[in-house]
Amino acid sequence: MAFFIWPAAARGNESDIHEEVKPVKKTFWITVLIFIWTFVTAAAAWAHFGMIIPSDQMVMSGENQTVKLDIRFWHPFEGKGMNLEKPAAFGVATDGRKVDLLPTLKEKKIGDHQTWAAEYKIGRPGLYVFYLEPKPYWEPSEDCFIVHYTKACVAGFGEEEGWDQPIGLKTEIVPVSKPYGQYAGNIFQGQVLLNGKPVPWAEVEVEYFVEQGQGQAPSDYMVTQTIKADPNGIFTYAAPKAGWWGFAALSTDEKKIKHEGQDKDVEIGAVIWVRFHEMK
Repeated sequence: MAFFIWPAAARGNESDIHEEVKPVKKTFWITVLIFIWTFVTAAAAWAHFGMIIPSDQMVMSGENQTVKLDIRFWHPFEGKGMNLEKPAAFGVATDGRKVDLLPTLKEKKIGDHQTWAAEYKIGRPGLYVFYLEPKPYWEPSEDCFIVHYTKACVAGFGEEEGWDQPIGLKTEIVPVSKPYGQYAGNIFQGQVLLNGKPVPWAEVEVEYFVEQGQGQAPSDYMVTQTIKADPNGIFTYAAPKAGWWGFAALSTDEKKIKHEGQDKDVEIGAVIWVRFHEMK
């Protein structure tokens, strides 16, 4: 909120000033403050997240080996969605190779919004990193395109190797802490990479996925939390609640995309989803 002090020399006859400008001035500043408040509260809700949510992050012997994958472009805390076109790429990285899963995607409607679903059978021990590259999404409120390179890890039958390795996305978060088998309250660390190199002081947005309905926060400032990475691109966060948490490190691509004849920036996000469990 802004406060204004008029210099004494400029005020002249104070009663005359009040007579002439009070109605206009009051209405004007009320309008300005309403606009600012609307802008601030709307901006707090602008955090978009690419999402890959597996039905199970740790598949063990004797359990259902088929993992269901929920794939969205969403406001995870607020439960508000955007349409996700069929992605440019969707697959799984395992044992040092990538498998194209794009043909397995099935369109799914959540409310009026287009999302996708897939299933994958974990057939043998290993680490399975599911990844998504969407088509560029035009966001008028930010005057740019958005591309979130998203991934989520699933461990099969006790395998512990490879969770700390990049899979070669344009930008990605490489876990420093295991991205599965975490308790609520545990610290999660990740390193932000862009074109294979660490991003010093990267800004990372963190948001909780409210799986049913809409979350309630004490303030709009707490819907999406923001942390900074260190000079090596490593960030740290302690998840206060059990459930799925998304981490999104945002950069601006060196390439631009034309929109209505003009070159526009492309926001590229490195996103990873990690589930934290209650200790019983």
